[in-house]
Amino acid sequence: MQPKTHQNTPLDERITGALVGAAVGDALGGPVEGYSPEQILERHGGRVHGVVGPWHGDDWRTARPLAPYHKGDGHVTDDTLMTHALIRVYARVRDHLDAYAIADHLVPDLMTEPRWIPELESEALPLQRIFLAEKWLVTRIHYGHADPREAGTGNIVNCGAAMYMAPVGLVNAADPRAAYAEALDIAGAHQSSYGREAAGVLAAAVAAACTPGATPDSVVSACLALAKDGTRAAIERVCEEAARHTDFESALRPLREAVTPYDTVGADYRAPSLGARRPSRLHAIEELPVALGMLLVARGDYRHAVLGAVNYGRDCDSIATMAGAVAGALGSPVPEDWAKTVAEASRLDLWEPAAALTAVTREIFDRDVARRRTHEQAFASLGGPACSD
Repeated sequence: MQPKTHQNTPLDERITGALVGAAVGDALGGPVEGYSPEQILERHGGRVHGVVGPWHGDDWRTARPLAPYHKGDGHVTDDTLMTHALIRVYARVRDHLDAYAIADHLVPDLMTEPRWIPELESEALPLQRIFLAEKWLVTRIHYGHADPREAGTGNIVNCGAAMYMAPVGLVNAADPRAAYAEALDIAGAHQSSYGREAAGVLAAAVAAACTPGATPDSVVSACLALAKDGTRAAIERVCEEAARHTDFESALRPLREAVTPYDTVGADYRAPSLGARRPSRLHAIEELPVALGMLLVARGDYRHAVLGAVNYGRDCDSIATMAGAVAGALGSPVPEDWAKTVAEASRLDLWEPAAALTAVTREIFDRDVARRRTHEQAFASLGGPACSD
């Protein structure tokens, strides 16, 4: 099966596909997060092929380890809540972001603005839902008064920053290098080491996917051109293995084996190893390489890539979020029935954030052009070559 390219898919459709696709992947992966492919197979009597209910059924309110979160039935998780929060920051700033924008806008948003939280089935502050690694933003920046550019140092190293970096790639559509640099700056407020690196590479992947004529292979090539250290090695190894498969079922175990040398969490996802999530130049988060691997296995098809990510288990809501964002940015359509179910179940308008970010992206591009023209004129005045229109 050859990858299908979407040469003429316009910017607004790519942004919508990426953001709706990320949210749907998140919702599909949520109820099976933390389990193995074998456990998922046994629990559901087969592979997951769409929206499913909570792992513990009606006992979700009290069953450990997930209580009190209603994961399943189409509810998005903190991956989507953080993605939408970052889009709100772009909508306020209406320009490229840095770590100080996270301190000035994202942190107050998490602390002070009640919103509907699908997993809690109530309005609450996003701070009351997000994981401890995301609460770190508030602890370090609001209470600790840390320099936002360095606030991520000391946090556990995980996919917490990478999981919501798709908007950065979309704002820098077709410019993966710029997306990588902006995401690294933003993520400095949240993460360090390979967690921060993964945020930059995920943004680059989404930006590369927006390039007309992009394919899964070209997206991976763009990532490898930018990724550093263990992150680059993990992506290269996982994608080498992924190229041998055309169906996610056959790829589930081999992809896990390929990423294992770079993953610090260990075999038991719910009982991490002593060295888990510590800074390292040799390691990588598991989620990003596997998401890119599933994209290759699926040849860019959204449905196949996301279902592969979901049935992989472990941190599969974030893996499916990433795979869904990249496949959507490539132009592969998100199944309408999935999107409708997730939007209704989560009580969220999944399309409004995409419309808002599209408008902001166009404004930022106009500003970038004006800034570039000013620089070109200044450089020409210094004796550099003049640029023709």
